[in-house]
Amino acid sequence: MAEFEYGPVDIYLIGFPGSRPDDDTLAALGELMASDAVRLLDMLIVSRADDGELSVRELEEFRDEYGLTVVELEASGLLGDEDVDELGMAIEPGSSGALLALELVFAKRLASSFAASGGEVLQVERIPAQVVNEVLAMASEE
Repeated sequence: MAEFEYGPVDIYLIGFPGSRPDDDTLAALGELMASDAVRLLDMLIVSRADDGELSVRELEEFRDEYGLTVVELEASGLLGDEDVDELGMAIEPGSSGALLALELVFAKRLASSFAASGGEVLQVERIPAQVVNEVLAMASEE
């Protein structure tokens, strides 16, 4: 099997009020990192002040404060200014977002298997969970 070092990466922006995720969000992130489903490659906290100005904190700046001492980044620096500028527009004044680059471990194995057999993933389309749930709920009502 052809082995890729990294698999596909999804970038998530998880919004929350204020400048710090709540304890439940941090616990959920910790559980996800402990699983084999994804690997955290990079993480930033992006905050928008009431005047609209963005500020960015890297994991090293908030690791201890947020209790993420066991979280190790696999590829720090993957998220950059362009990501912050583009995705930061979704953050409301007075709130923040955790910007996460998550490697999809299962998709890495799948892509490696395809490559070993001479195939390649040409394109992937993601249907957001909210849309999937809405469509399937409507379908079950019919």
